Amino acid sequence: MSIRTSLRDYACTAVALLTVLSSTGTAFSQRENNIDVWMAAPSDLTLAVTQVAPDLTVTQVAPTDSALTSTEQGATPLDESFDFRQWQLEKRRQALKDTKFELNLRTFYFDRSDFNSSEKQAWAIGGWLGVKTGYFLDHVAFGATVYTSNPIYAPDDRDGTTLLAPGQNGYTVLGEFYAELRIIKDLGITVGAKGYDTPFINRNDTRMTPNTFEAIVLQGRTKLGTSSSDATVTTDGGIGLSKDGKEVAVPTPTPTEDVASIKYGLGYFYAIKERNDSEFVSMAQDAGADVQHGVWSAGALYEKGKFNIGAIEYYCEDVINIAYAQTGFELPLATDWRLRFAGQYVDQGSVGDNLLQGHSFSGHQFGVKVELPIRKALFTAAFTQAWGTATLQNPWSGYPGYTSVQVQDFNRAGESAFLFRVGYDFPWVDGLSAYALAVFGTDPDSATQYRQNEFDFNLQWGPKKGVLEGLSLRLRYAVVQQFGGNVDNLTDFRAICNYVIKF
Repeated sequence: MSIRTSLRDYACTAVALLTVLSSTGTAFSQRENNIDVWMAAPSDLTLAVTQVAPDLTVTQVAPTDSALTSTEQGATPLDESFDFRQWQLEKRRQALKDTKFELNLRTFYFDRSDFNSSEKQAWAIGGWLGVKTGYFLDHVAFGATVYTSNPIYAPDDRDGTTLLAPGQNGYTVLGEFYAELRIIKDLGITVGAKGYDTPFINRNDTRMTPNTFEAIVLQGRTKLGTSSSDATVTTDGGIGLSKDGKEVAVPTPTPTEDVASIKYGLGYFYAIKERNDSEFVSMAQDAGADVQHGVWSAGALYEKGKFNIGAIEYYCEDVINIAYAQTGFELPLATDWRLRFAGQYVDQGSVGDNLLQGHSFSGHQFGVKVELPIRKALFTAAFTQAWGTATLQNPWSGYPGYTSVQVQDFNRAGESAFLFRVGYDFPWVDGLSAYALAVFGTDPDSATQYRQNEFDFNLQWGPKKGVLEGLSLRLRYAVVQQFGGNVDNLTDFRAICNYVIKF
């Protein structure tokens, strides 16, 4: 099975890296500084690492038998100098000390009535347990996550929710097993199976468990300048660390403008474990082509203050090429009113032997979005337009279009869509929020497809403090209207409960 083969290969690679690092006579000078090893930022290609001077602690060495050495007491020959064995031991201990676990308990109820009145229904329970070590020798870390989903109520004749495996069966799978090599500050390589978040390769965590990918990925970040946040104000001669390990009160640095930075990534993704699957398959096979090809991907994002612009490319030989570009900026209107503008463009097409559909195809979409936050409310309007010879595809992710919502993506060839959304964070109840939205579509090019509208409602409660911190309750309801085809309205109801424990 691919999991076993990959796990063996990754383990050998990781052990080799660790052995090399352990046997060198050079002390590396990077260590992690208060990093949340479970951070998950969509499309974030940053490795949040901070450079710190190594702690070269002088330790007492036990005396050797004077009869078994010709070196006079108090003398140190060169070949016994620069001994970093104690440093290596301390770094291993620190890596184990920094090891963190995350337990995510989840139960999910899903009930959908399709246009043809067929029912998809299930109630499942499960979640995942993950572990992430600290960095051994400040450079190598390991992680693994086990996922599971099991039926509570799952009628055989209402399959298709993707909460469970086909046939309404439960599953348990080792979905993540990887090694991270931190090369230098803000630059690292991940090898193995792991979840990623980019526009067209992401976890798509909208059911019981997310997508994960077997891949080799290089990620990094480069700052184009310096800011006050990079400076370290100290009271101990410039080392930047407290002598006794306690917090030291220091002056607040003078704030400066946000500096520009470039986040970038390059990777080869050769297999995917879909949300409700227990095995990894090739990226091409998952997309629908009968070949064992992976996906090359490369992208970069430039950021400065509230402005950003970036692009990312995905290439699967003989299957599909996907290009995505996005930009955003903020325009102040008043002290508390700031308009946020965003734009996106998607270009897709067949490549090589056209193995996906058996013929060439192309699809395109552009979108614009405007957001206006006013105190506890957020008002959003968006527009998208799709064209080409085929519906746009997203076999390895959720669709990133601005008008893609709970059920429909509004990305069929010739289809335009307008979105209006209002969200509110209730100040009198900790963690309580709600939103409602409407998307109005137009007729697509195909004579067998019809205009659709969708209306979504969402209520969520997630306490941010107290004994219930980590708990999240969410109710979602959607109605999709179709104007043609003599069908009923599609309805979609979801109830999700998460409880996250980190230790």
